[in-house]
Amino acid sequence: MNTLVVGSGFVGRTLARHLAGSGEQAVLGSRTPPLAHDAPGGGAIVDWIPLDITEDRAFANALEDTGADSVVLVHGPSDATWCEEHPDEALHGHAEAARQVVRSAGQRRVVFISTDNVFDGTAETPPDESTPTGPTNAYGRAKLAAERILADLPSVTLLRVSLIYGWEPADIPKWLNFFSSCAHRLLAGEEVRAPVDQWTTPVLLDDVVDMTAALLKTTGTPPPLLHLGGPERVSRADWASVIAEELGAPPELVVPEPRANGRYAGRPASTCLSSTLLTTHPATAALTLRPVREACRLLIDRHIRGAAPRSSDDQAQVLAAGSGAPATPATPRSSA
Repeated sequence: MNTLVVGSGFVGRTLARHLAGSGEQAVLGSRTPPLAHDAPGGGAIVDWIPLDITEDRAFANALEDTGADSVVLVHGPSDATWCEEHPDEALHGHAEAARQVVRSAGQRRVVFISTDNVFDGTAETPPDESTPTGPTNAYGRAKLAAERILADLPSVTLLRVSLIYGWEPADIPKWLNFFSSCAHRLLAGEEVRAPVDQWTTPVLLDDVVDMTAALLKTTGTPPPLLHLGGPERVSRADWASVIAEELGAPPELVVPEPRANGRYAGRPASTCLSSTLLTTHPATAALTLRPVREACRLLIDRHIRGAAPRSSDDQAQVLAAGSGAPATPATPRSSA
């Protein structure tokens, strides 16, 4: 299998490294090179090519140059706040990319990473694959437009994913995912303000990568639409408290607040997903999704307690987290 991964952000580069480390061929394509801020032991080195998928013929040329027989679309823009401020650019970025793929993908296997924001977030029960869509923000509308264009491809899976989280270093020049933002702030002895009324079914990056790789390799009929949400519905405030507890940080550093007070005001109240297909389709039935506490403990053990600290300040933070002792505040961190 030779896969072109369009998008070299948090998910794209991790997926490409996973595929390459499994003996497959993978190439990243994006407007800018992938960040060089990956965690230690990040995996195989992956080739990168410059690609603006919204430019006419750019995607077709990339397929020809790489010889790719499968494609994963995990490109941006993906920041919901930015999309709300630039709705026309967000729509163009996703819809035009989808049109370029439809023109050139042919019979190739295509997996499109979509979002839970295609729903309005008002339902008490997390939506499954049969639930009617109804996005209320620009990001959700842009993703849904791309879904509808791509749905006509003969071998496509529209993979709607709930909030993805994993480890990111503190000094990358972008918003961190929620887990990493909370962890870095708590390690620095800083407050984490998190909404009590914004719910999600967060899914670990490792699990997203495993599911996507399994969908690429399926030999039968691929599911045209699939939901991938974590096994728990949790508020961001409760999730932040779990992270603090697993780090041994003072619980009072987590400050619950209304969603309307912070940067999540534009998010639906419930960005959750459920699935009737995930455990029954042959491509994904054998895979399991990790609950929040188990996944947080895995990330902390792997990247904080198990990593060699890079400075004396980092050493103090790691020791404080491991012992439950108060941490000395460090340089302010990015926030999600």
